[in-house]
Amino acid sequence: MTLPEHGPDTSGVLRELESGSSSARLRAALALGTVPDPRSVGPLIERCAIEPEFLVRDMLTWALTRHASSTTVPRLVAELRSERPQARSQALHTLSKIGDGRAWPALTRALLTDADDEVARSAWRAAVVLVPEGEEGELAAVLSTQLGRGGLETRRSLSRALIALGDVVVPALSAATADTDAEPGVREHAMATERLLRDPDAGFAFAIEDAKRIMVLGPAGQEGGG
Repeated sequence: MTLPEHGPDTSGVLRELESGSSSARLRAALALGTVPDPRSVGPLIERCAIEPEFLVRDMLTWALTRHASSTTVPRLVAELRSERPQARSQALHTLSKIGDGRAWPALTRALLTDADDEVARSAWRAAVVLVPEGEEGELAAVLSTQLGRGGLETRRSLSRALIALGDVVVPALSAATADTDAEPGVREHAMATERLLRDPDAGFAFAIEDAKRIMVLGPAGQEGGG
């Protein structure tokens, strides 16, 4: 299925986005990205909000990146106010792929601390792509408030985002590590992230286990300690 390069009618392909067949939806998204048409931006974003299949969502995002950011970014930013978590998450994911800095003001603290883990993770990834030069420290301070949150994958995502900001995160991590009033999970996560900042090849699961040993045994419990 392809859109005619100069044809005016995209309705047939757009209808395929609503097909009960995931392969048909995948083909439709591919077609809409292959021959970009501003009329398809709204339906692509609407489909992102409800599409159950990861591969189709990925193709929808790719199709949106093929359109002019002047058309897609305002629509995606508006989607960040949706009450549907998947709509917010996919809009953030797509904005991170487009990489247009005009979306930065929309990455609010509320999104970076969203109660839905998938939304928050998408916001963290988008933020490290879009953050303007000079504002990395402020972003690191906000992200550090999420240390200790969620399960292993959520914590891994946060650590990756923090590490992507570079050495600017060190003060926030050091403060979290030294805070004896913090929950143990917060300190462990901060220690693990510090370890990965120094040694990116250590692996997150290993860094977490190393942090747990330090929490119990003190510095002597660190890998290589006495």
